[in-house]
Amino acid sequence: MSYLPKPIKVALVGTGYVAKQRVAALGEESDRAQLVAIAGRDRASLQALCAISGARGTESWPELLQAPDIDLIIIATINSEHGAIAKAAIEADKHVICEYPLSLDPKEAQIIINKARSRRKFLHIEHIELLGGLHQTMRQWLPQIGEVNYARYITIKPKHPTPESWSYHADLFGFPFSAALSRIHRFTDLFGTVQSVSGRSRFWHLPESNPYYTACLCKAQLCFSNGLIADVVYGKGDRFWQSTRTFELHGSQGTLIFSTDKGELIRERETTPIEIGSRRGLFAKDTTLALDSLIQGKPLYVSPTASHYALVVADAIRQSTKTGLTIELQS
Repeated sequence: MSYLPKPIKVALVGTGYVAKQRVAALGEESDRAQLVAIAGRDRASLQALCAISGARGTESWPELLQAPDIDLIIIATINSEHGAIAKAAIEADKHVICEYPLSLDPKEAQIIINKARSRRKFLHIEHIELLGGLHQTMRQWLPQIGEVNYARYITIKPKHPTPESWSYHADLFGFPFSAALSRIHRFTDLFGTVQSVSGRSRFWHLPESNPYYTACLCKAQLCFSNGLIADVVYGKGDRFWQSTRTFELHGSQGTLIFSTDKGELIRERETTPIEIGSRRGLFAKDTTLALDSLIQGKPLYVSPTASHYALVVADAIRQSTKTGLTIELQS
């Protein structure tokens, strides 16, 4: 890939929380990147972001692909649209930054990755969980507990009342472990390939005909090639009342426990508190690193292939929840 001259002309698809973070991040990179256009269906949000950034607005993202003054498309809209936009953008000779997942379908994601490679187009899939304090701290402290035999990662997010938004719609949000892909990607980044998965899930709909759900609960067990067994739980909505974010790693020489923003190392006769870095500013950091790669050719912190592998594992869990069977993955 030939690296782009400054300033890179950028278009953004989306007007929600992540899109706003991207607008702010690009504002800090004005010498290297210029946001020239934004696409979004919510007219009020679109107008507000255009007013802040000075970019032109459109309610139709395909219009962006025909614009000769756009080099890079940033995709920060609903999950179900990621794949179609990324594929079309690369076919229109645009470079792409996409919030995970690249697609809800691993086969489509692989096609997009192959297309970007063959057309020599930049493709970056955001995985800010790898940049955050929790993940960096886990990686730093893992050698202290020896061989990791068992892990458990629980995320519960109560919501009262549950909003009728795309993030509570099965088709728009996608299967929860594919949509919230960081829950799987943390494990594959730290521990490598997965041998098999099994999963269970439950969704609460009121009434049954409503395409939106009020709560979901998904649980998966991952068996890794290195022998690690990991349980992952993800729940959200109005069936829960206590917020929980806990990550446990049990090793041959000790245990690491991270809960919300606190951590500790537990060994036979001692407990050592661990400080976890901030989660703030991660979208800005991701944007800077992506521009470094586009302009200077610097390596990125995550590859499309790694993101795709996590998506394959997540989709295998989805299959298991449908069939009730353990799904074996190819090594």
